[in-house]
Amino acid sequence: MDIDRSMNASFVDFVGGVQLLPGEGTRTALPVILIGICVSGAVGNLLVMLIFYRDFRNARGSEVKALLAAVAATDLAILLLCAPVRAVTYYRQSWRLGSFVCSTTDWFQHACVVAKTLILATTSRAKHNSVVPSGVTRPPRLSPTWIHGALAFIWTVSVMFPIPQFLFASLQPRGADTFICVSELPACAADFMSLFYKIYPTLTFALPTAFTLAYYIKTLHAAVNHAPTGPQQQSKVTLVLLCVSGANALLLLPEWSAFTWTRLGFHKPPVGLAIFAQVLLYSGSCALPAILMTMYDDVRRGIVGLWFTSTCRRAKHAPGNRCPKSEENGAELGAHAVNDEATSQELDKAIPDVEHFWTGRRNTHVEDNQDPVPWEREEKMV
Repeated sequence: MDIDRSMNASFVDFVGGVQLLPGEGTRTALPVILIGICVSGAVGNLLVMLIFYRDFRNARGSEVKALLAAVAATDLAILLLCAPVRAVTYYRQSWRLGSFVCSTTDWFQHACVVAKTLILATTSRAKHNSVVPSGVTRPPRLSPTWIHGALAFIWTVSVMFPIPQFLFASLQPRGADTFICVSELPACAADFMSLFYKIYPTLTFALPTAFTLAYYIKTLHAAVNHAPTGPQQQSKVTLVLLCVSGANALLLLPEWSAFTWTRLGFHKPPVGLAIFAQVLLYSGSCALPAILMTMYDDVRRGIVGLWFTSTCRRAKHAPGNRCPKSEENGAELGAHAVNDEATSQELDKAIPDVEHFWTGRRNTHVEDNQDPVPWEREEKMV
């Protein structure tokens, strides 16, 4: 898989996945793994987006949910538009997708990865705004203006930073009917790009990730130690966001390490490490729905609500089936259960009064010369 460098190129690397890999096992195993990750991750992210959409439609949205929905949409774009390109490349062992995809595939993937990291860093501000001060019963007001502005700024920065991935990608012939997609760095731009590849991962991955993890660790530590009797829901949401940010950092670290390693002029990492880093990158897009479905209470209730909705829609024409209303979710069903329990407790409180009334009637003393049922005598007289 070695490539001959051009005379005026100081760096050559594959774009869109490692190409010219020998062996049939690699050709079949890697596409199957990537397709499995794509299917499972796409289903999970679509489900999360649907749950958050229902929450906003039912006036239960928040800034954190809006940003998490943006992260799920970014993961969905990575899984549907970037991972299949790698699967085709590994299967074909060369480039068959044309020059446009060759120029844009790494650029678009880097834009999505950078946007995802920056959006997760922005959730720290949304989490800070969602904290209700003591003594205030009204929840904080949802402000979509700054969220839209923040997302627009994040995507603008994310699209601008990886422009070199777009400029330096090109197709090269490899035989009569075979092409490979590579990235060639011109020798005249080597010094500038060496500095750029030191700044780029630092500003888009290292600093945002360190800030996000430090903020959530500090917030969680303060909530547990300094306010043990405070609201438990806020601590749960902080823990969920910490797990999401930590999983994203851990699964993206090998890819960013390999990227920086090769572009700073060192020897190329082993092929197995480069492929493993790409698989972890796409696995990171499955981490968000997995964490939210297991740890976030609102998402779990949303799954219950979707299950009841789908079940009742399938059985609405069947006789004798009583299902909850389709627009109710798990939280509303839980509210109905609480109301039923409260009604039962009220009835239980009323029963002893009635029993005491009848007990008093049984213990009433009747005189010997007093007729206990005078109305019967009146009927006989008539």
